[in-house]
Amino acid sequence: MVAFAGFQTPSPSHVDATPLPQSPTRAARRSSGWIIWTALAVALAAGPALPQAGVQLVKVDLSVVAKGYRISKLVGTTVINDKNEKIGTIDDVVADKDKKQLSFAVLQVGGFLGLGGQLVVVPYDSLVIDETGQKITLPGASKDELKKLSAFNYPA
Repeated sequence: MVAFAGFQTPSPSHVDATPLPQSPTRAARRSSGWIIWTALAVALAAGPALPQAGVQLVKVDLSVVAKGYRISKLVGTTVINDKNEKIGTIDDVVADKDKKQLSFAVLQVGGFLGLGGQLVVVPYDSLVIDETGQKITLPGASKDELKKLSAFNYPA
């Protein structure tokens, strides 16, 4: 059994529970101990007062956000060239780790129904996306030129 200063443990039922006479100093010590433990419990429940370091919130213009492109909607979209020929589909968009901006588009070129094609990477800025995000053009590109690029494989 653990006992803390200032707390009385319950007496077993088979022992005489008559309180022992206490000196005023012991009673005062027990009373002040109870106050200290109560204050400590309240302080611990509130948590330590630590400096608040975290994310600084920035007010965002929602009208600008609403005009943006949702990457989840771009994935799977057909990419055409400036001759209106289908040259691939968007497989993914990759953000640069250091610059924290969209830097690369992964295109699937060739194949049929998503099978047998190869993945290649082009700069995201080279894509021309219409207002609705439904038409994506890679000017000056052809399917044959894209197939000559190094194949991209996602890291494991």
